[in-house]
Amino acid sequence: MANAPPDGPSRGQRPALMPRRLRPGAVIGVAAPAGPFERPAFERGFRALCDMGFEVVVPPEVFAACNFLAGPDEQRAAVFNRLMADPAIDAVICARGGYGCLRVLPHVDYDAIARDPKPVIGFSDVTALLWALYSRCGLIGFHGPLVTTLADAAEADRRALRSALMGEERLHLGLEDAVAVRPGKTRGPLAGGNLTTLCHLLGTPYAPMFRNHILFLEDRGEAPYRIDRMLTQMAMAGCFEGVRGVVLGSFSDCGDEAEVRRVLTEAFADASGPILAGVGAGHGGANATLPLGAEVLLDADRRSLDFECPTAG
Repeated sequence: MANAPPDGPSRGQRPALMPRRLRPGAVIGVAAPAGPFERPAFERGFRALCDMGFEVVVPPEVFAACNFLAGPDEQRAAVFNRLMADPAIDAVICARGGYGCLRVLPHVDYDAIARDPKPVIGFSDVTALLWALYSRCGLIGFHGPLVTTLADAAEADRRALRSALMGEERLHLGLEDAVAVRPGKTRGPLAGGNLTTLCHLLGTPYAPMFRNHILFLEDRGEAPYRIDRMLTQMAMAGCFEGVRGVVLGSFSDCGDEAEVRRVLTEAFADASGPILAGVGAGHGGANATLPLGAEVLLDADRRSLDFECPTAG
């Protein structure tokens, strides 16, 4: 399982693997592949999931804490693998981000996951896990709330999560507050996530390459010069070659918004395709669920994203 990944979306795109569609009363397992969490926020998120009509299974190991990690690497990976392999579990949501998913990637059982694909939900540091699952298996993942952020999420974001997991039709996101930095429309699979996490995958077997994809980026607490440094490094590594369009989510607590927007816009000045900024996804106040790996029509003029149905069955 620790072998380098075979050719995948980053090295010649493979077909997307659609996870199963959730039904009312579906069972969602909780994994903690990254950092430890505060119990009050977790318990409120647990109740929010139950209120959404799901049954929630919480393995006892997710409450472990080992410094800045939610337990040893092998244990965190084993819990995730067990949930993904359990036929009684319909989806897996991550408890918290922070840091740690990078360390579990070599221990994930990608072959077993490919045989029985399920929705995996999370954002921030979970970007590493979502990208690895997509690049190794083609699995469509869900960039959306964590258990510890769900209770404080807006009702619209909870509805968006439920719609993404349970909807039987195309998923439409009208983004009234977004800004068309570059007009136009394009189609392709959406991929990306947290900029810092993606940058830390460079030099690993899971290094991201987004050719023929629409790139999605978001971050928090990074000064404009650090954002520029990460974008420059990824550009020099060839990550952005052949990108069809760019969707920029929230960049909260990153300093002057105009300066951040300038840095992001300049980074993709030579890229073709539309650029839509200010999308309410990521660490900001809004965090709409985005199916990563799903085919999407990006229409910057209409400020909208229209996804093909990301689930099957």
